[in-house]
Amino acid sequence: MNSRSSRDFLQQGIVAVPVAAVVGASTRSALAQTPAKREVVSGVLDLPFSRAVKYGGLIHVSGVMGNKPGSLEMASADFEPQCRQTLENLKASVEAAGATMASVLKCTCFLTDAADFETMNKVYKTFFPTSPPARSTVVVKALVLPGGKIEIDCVACVA
Repeated sequence: MNSRSSRDFLQQGIVAVPVAAVVGASTRSALAQTPAKREVVSGVLDLPFSRAVKYGGLIHVSGVMGNKPGSLEMASADFEPQCRQTLENLKASVEAAGATMASVLKCTCFLTDAADFETMNKVYKTFFPTSPPARSTVVVKALVLPGGKIEIDCVACVA
């Protein structure tokens, strides 16, 4: 993309959605009144990191993969079911921290194969059907669990 087409792209179709349209009044109120207190959400497995950390009205959710809940075994060797399980695991972590998928502000997705991008988008849309969060997608050489094809972390608002 050259500089002119980049500029044209940036000038077209960018719509700012006010926070009020995405986040309800109770969440806005909680964000305004939440003291900067760090709260750890522990996970179900004994791992050397927190499932999520709540701080200052935000929830930082650790990366999750498509493993079966309570184990390190992948739910499937195939990408689509693994992607769906990854998003189910993300949803469980967000909810364990007291929020909903509608309060997710930003996701970072890590794929081991760029060819899975379209499938990820298809599954992702079922978890974020309207007003999806901001997102980055990065292709990586490998993930930490054997057979893992996708990992997602996120930041959400305290509900």
